[in-house]
Amino acid sequence: MKIAGVVTLYNPDDDIIDNINSYLDDIDKLYVIDNSNNSNEKKLPTNKKIEYFPNYENLGVAKALNIGAKYAIKDKCQWLLTMDQDSRFKKGDVGRMISYIKENDCSLVGIVTPWHVINTVIVKPKEEIDHPFEVMTSGNIINLDAYQKVKGFKDWYFIDDIDIEYCMNLNVHGYHIDRLNYIELAHDLGDIKLKHLLGRNFVCSNHNYIRRYYMVRNTFYLNQEYHERFPDYCNFLKRGLRGQLQNIILFEKDKYKKIRNMIRGYRDYKNNVKGVYPYHN
Repeated sequence: MKIAGVVTLYNPDDDIIDNINSYLDDIDKLYVIDNSNNSNEKKLPTNKKIEYFPNYENLGVAKALNIGAKYAIKDKCQWLLTMDQDSRFKKGDVGRMISYIKENDCSLVGIVTPWHVINTVIVKPKEEIDHPFEVMTSGNIINLDAYQKVKGFKDWYFIDDIDIEYCMNLNVHGYHIDRLNYIELAHDLGDIKLKHLLGRNFVCSNHNYIRRYYMVRNTFYLNQEYHERFPDYCNFLKRGLRGQLQNIILFEKDKYKKIRNMIRGYRDYKNNVKGVYPYHN
């Protein structure tokens, strides 16, 4: 069994070397897809396994993942590790995930994923293995047969909800997710803050105004595509948008721009606008 990896770069810090080295030994090849305007090849470890593909523009996360998957399929790989530049494993943990795939019937497993360690109030399940409905993309090992059946990641989402859409699409096609909770991935989700007000806790992501645009627009596209099959989950995602708006009003900075772009996102969904953020500010 041949397993490759893909990591998406966008103006990475120098610690990208340590992050890549945390999983490079366990895979057969690594495709580095760089969405930065300038080359970052000098920041990478020196290793024959690494193939570097600079785009010299931001093509979005979904496009970068699809480029990596295309090369993995061409190189006759069966599974693909998908990584963000700011994620890292404990040494050897990717090898343990690969052993799980080799030792079990994973023909209907679309994704094998670790427990993601992020700065929120989410508590890790007691079970060693469970089957979540959806997971974030970084740290996953995806089944490339399943990837081809669901026709990959949707490029026009660009960023945000790419992972959710992919998981829902897998579910529609009869695949499930195996999460190995005994393996942990350290992942930086940005400036997450836990706020307290009137005896309640509020998790504020503090995403910038452009991310707010994609979150709203793409959530409504998800709802349009999958509400009939997954109504409860789609309603949960829409309630999440209301919670984000509440947190922006109560706690976050740059309120005007964020709310303005949430409105833009909904308006552009209604007008069937897809792809990259179309505004200058």
